[in-house]
Amino acid sequence: MSMKFRAHDTFFIRKGWLSKGMRCVEKKPDVFIARDENPMDVLGIGANMVKALRYWLQTVGLTEEQKKGRRSQKFTELGELVFKHDTYIEELGTLCLLQYVLATQKEEATAWYFFFNEFSMQEFSREDFVAALQKYIRMQDSENAYAIRSLNDDFQCIINTYLPRYKSNPAKVSPENNIDCPFGELGLVDILNKRKKTYKKSIPAVDTLNPYIALAVIVDNADGRKEISLNELLTAPNNIGRVFNLDSITMLDILYRVEKLGLIRINRTAGLDVITVQEDLDFYDCVERFYASIDEQSQEEHNA
Repeated sequence: MSMKFRAHDTFFIRKGWLSKGMRCVEKKPDVFIARDENPMDVLGIGANMVKALRYWLQTVGLTEEQKKGRRSQKFTELGELVFKHDTYIEELGTLCLLQYVLATQKEEATAWYFFFNEFSMQEFSREDFVAALQKYIRMQDSENAYAIRSLNDDFQCIINTYLPRYKSNPAKVSPENNIDCPFGELGLVDILNKRKKTYKKSIPAVDTLNPYIALAVIVDNADGRKEISLNELLTAPNNIGRVFNLDSITMLDILYRVEKLGLIRINRTAGLDVITVQEDLDFYDCVERFYASIDEQSQEEHNA
């Protein structure tokens, strides 16, 4: 298995980056490799940041490049939907979708995949995480050595991705210096002890995860199966429990909301503990339904 560390050059995703990147890719698919115009000028960011943005757009599943030949970018199917319905990435649901893609990138963003799917400590320091990650690397890929500095940098980048700056550095945050990462809004990581530099995974609020987005992740992992055990949803790598740090109570709350829409049935009788998917929907159908429900909502608010 190939793994990637520190491909972001230590730059986490800044507010506005992804939508700016998408708008530029739409106008100019070769924006990152163009010879006629300097990508730094077009995107208005420094050279290393350009490299990082190019990586992030692909790693959160918005764009793709062909592996050979001229590496211009085009939107993925998810990218098309996001660009059409939420160009500025203002919806929490969109962030949840991007979080799902990012946390399941076993090869492209190995530290992220590991953090959400394999790393079982709820409270941890950088040393805890890096030691566990090294062990994981040895088991998965004993051939290659990865620099410990890269793993430390990845840890720092994960913390910067999910921990809003006002929590980590309240004294240094001025409104002008708004370089938070939008993923901080998901509420997935918090500070445990500032002095000791320890952190904890935190459980997001129930309404962070829209029912349609939860179902999108569930059917994406179900591979056509209609019946899935609650335990699998909670503990299997890449499923809703892991990717969004859910505990069983929060997960059930979210599932009841999906059930209310008639999309699944929860069966907890006779020791079954399964859900049954009620409609033939795939990942993209669920995403379409999510955006349709958002449009409806804003239409209603507009008419009110």
